[in-house]
Amino acid sequence: MTLLSRRAAIQVFLAFAFAYFFSALLRAVTATLAPTLTSEFALSARDLGLLAGGYFIGFAATQLPLGTWLDRHGPKKVIIAFLSIAVLGCAAFSLAGSFATLLAARVLCGVGVSACLMAPLTGFRRWLDPAAQLRANSWMLMTGSFGMLASTLPVQWLVPLAGWRPLFWGLAALIALSMLVLAWKVPAWQAPAPATGSPASYAEVWRNPYFQRMVPIGFFSYGGMLALQTLWAGPWMVRVAGYTPIESAQGLFTINLSMLLTFWSWGMVTPLLARRGLSAERLIAWGLPWSLLVLAGIVWAGPAAGAPALALFCVTSTFVTLAQPAVGMAFPAALAGRALSAYNLVVFLGVFTLQWGIGLLVDGFEALGWTQVAAFRGAFAMFLAFSVASYAWFLLGNRDNPKAGQPVSS
Repeated sequence: MTLLSRRAAIQVFLAFAFAYFFSALLRAVTATLAPTLTSEFALSARDLGLLAGGYFIGFAATQLPLGTWLDRHGPKKVIIAFLSIAVLGCAAFSLAGSFATLLAARVLCGVGVSACLMAPLTGFRRWLDPAAQLRANSWMLMTGSFGMLASTLPVQWLVPLAGWRPLFWGLAALIALSMLVLAWKVPAWQAPAPATGSPASYAEVWRNPYFQRMVPIGFFSYGGMLALQTLWAGPWMVRVAGYTPIESAQGLFTINLSMLLTFWSWGMVTPLLARRGLSAERLIAWGLPWSLLVLAGIVWAGPAAGAPALALFCVTSTFVTLAQPAVGMAFPAALAGRALSAYNLVVFLGVFTLQWGIGLLVDGFEALGWTQVAAFRGAFAMFLAFSVASYAWFLLGNRDNPKAGQPVSS
């Protein structure tokens, strides 16, 4: 394992962060554009959920081959190749004339940016020490929060001036620029030799008890946090709490600013916590119940739960983001790309399932005669029930192996 110098590590981080900024912006922009797209294309709640989730369909579809390609070819080649697809996806979205073409372009965007987090995390597994990996993971997510911030009020201000279609042409150009920066700054890659006895497949990852223990919280807690942050926080504020579209965009700005500050704080404290022996598992066990309590409060309060409550839910859910680098460090370097991508697949399948599933539940409850507010509360209550079950699985799983998940050195 070859560690980068401090200066080189900062340059590599910034190159990856520049690309990840646009990945996160694309992920979250449908929450801000939801009123515009709903009006222009006559979308139902399930259509809106499917459109937002289309990004995650494309994203999830690439994760398994992505992990193998990252281990074999390295982050630099893989992320540049994928971002070229994102450029095409943004151009196609701007030209879309129907829901079907919007959805296809959205899927293409998801495919194109699907390496924007896994590529740097795979590289960091080799280029940074364990404490620095935790910091880099948190600050990459902070960069994502910058992108999500940019998807709120700035987009809300730009759309009346330029329209949402030119916005996507601009994103295509900026993503192309990020490809040039990555080609310039990211080091070349030599594939690590596989660990003795390790199969050249995902079998070792899927069978690993620690990985299995982390799957439900990745799917429901991590995926659910992203599903609310990138879509359902906006409709909840408009349809349940009674916000106007501009007030909803301001609320999304507040949520994403809170997340940005939270991930910055995690980046500051996680190296210290790691040196003091506080594992990711312990922090998740202590912290995640707070998000469950906040979600229960949102369901109970209904229209009284606006942007501050949703922001508090997202902030308290960030404990679960520590699971991602912990999974990567629990496997040898030769399997890091596959382990990280497999876990990312779990997370984004969760995002897609919850984004579309909440929309289906809302429409279904309304079809039964429920009011819109009651339908949203019922859908969020179902999400809460599955989140509680996933946390229970995490607590009960793998108790007989307390050393599971500790970083391995190669």
